[in-house]
Amino acid sequence: MAQKSSFLKKLIIAFCLLVALGIVGLVVLSMYLGPILKKGVNTIGPKITGTRVELASASVSPFAGGATLKGLFVGNPSGWKSDKAFYLGEIKVKLKSMSLLGDAIDVEEISIKEPHFVFEKGLTSSNINDLLKQIDANMGGGKTAQPKPNEPASDKTSAQKIIVRKFQLSDAQVTLGLGAMASTIPMPAITMTDIGVAEGGVTADQLATVILKRVLADVTAAGVKGAASALQGAGQGAGGAAGAVKDAAKGAGDAVKGLFKSNQDK
Repeated sequence: MAQKSSFLKKLIIAFCLLVALGIVGLVVLSMYLGPILKKGVNTIGPKITGTRVELASASVSPFAGGATLKGLFVGNPSGWKSDKAFYLGEIKVKLKSMSLLGDAIDVEEISIKEPHFVFEKGLTSSNINDLLKQIDANMGGGKTAQPKPNEPASDKTSAQKIIVRKFQLSDAQVTLGLGAMASTIPMPAITMTDIGVAEGGVTADQLATVILKRVLADVTAAGVKGAASALQGAGQGAGGAAGAVKDAAKGAGDAVKGLFKSNQDK
């Protein structure tokens, strides 16, 4: 009987040690996942936008099934006065932890609050339109980039797939112009749902592309509408501005058409 009791004690102690080691392992893993995520954003970002992209920090919590990204700076294309196209102070991600072990990471929600965008208008284009064009060119119009002939076979199929159930951007501000003439206007909230669900998941660069194109198209619409309102207030070019607003709104609706069959609601 004593031997059986001793065996049970040892078994319980061993189990507790394994649990403790598992917890320590998760804590250590979370410490490494943040820097890995930050490096991934800072590496993939410039390839998508063709501009400077810098993420200040990232933290991952396997216990809570979440991640927080802070200080995402995206630069303007060359030729524009401001160095910044937009800045996202904080991005919160909530996901199903167990999906990290599956074929596709299942993200329940991505939430961005109080982002700031800069809208510069030129004679024939804007900084945001130029950024959209660069994204489109770099990502092949939303199509998956073809692997290079000399790329190892293992790398061609190793891209992790992602599903996003809900993306929400709220309380956004758009600054029109620069310097003393600059003005800031609010931008309507954006909600996108079920990104990548129909495809069984999309890659990180595809996900970033579809979200960026939708958001930037709406920034363009808000920017042109704000500029039109300013012109109307000054009694200048109201007719042409109204036409520009109509074109921008159409562009916002068409910007992500055909990229992925996700349900998107404003």
